[in-house]
Amino acid sequence: MANRSAEAVWEGTLKEGKGSLKLSSGAFEGAYSYTSRFEEGTGTNPEELIAAAHAGCFTMALGAGLERAGTPAEHLHTDAKVHLEPVDGKLSITRVELVTEGRVPGIDEAAFLEQAEGARANCIISRALPATEIVLTARLLS
Repeated sequence: MANRSAEAVWEGTLKEGKGSLKLSSGAFEGAYSYTSRFEEGTGTNPEELIAAAHAGCFTMALGAGLERAGTPAEHLHTDAKVHLEPVDGKLSITRVELVTEGRVPGIDEAAFLEQAEGARANCIISRALPATEIVLTARLLS
């Protein structure tokens, strides 16, 4: 299996400094700062990138599970929200909320929810975050 990498550069103090994040694939490069991470400033942050990774991983895992079950999806959409909160005086990712919806011909709501739960539990990013609560809301579209 391939290894994936990214790089980060930071210059300056925590609050006045600035940095950049870059994926080795070249698919993304963006600025980050104290304000983009802990306030509402312009730029990205590591938690947002985790949310993107989790949404992508989960959605792909759900699609694969549906295909294996003989009911491939026409359309899947997932939002991921990463919660950053203090725990014992240290900021921590405490919860990820996954909200997904899918248009899947030939499947009922119960089977869709079962496939979504399997993807939540078994996607690579979910398994990389064992100390984090992962909450799932799934809806089958007609």
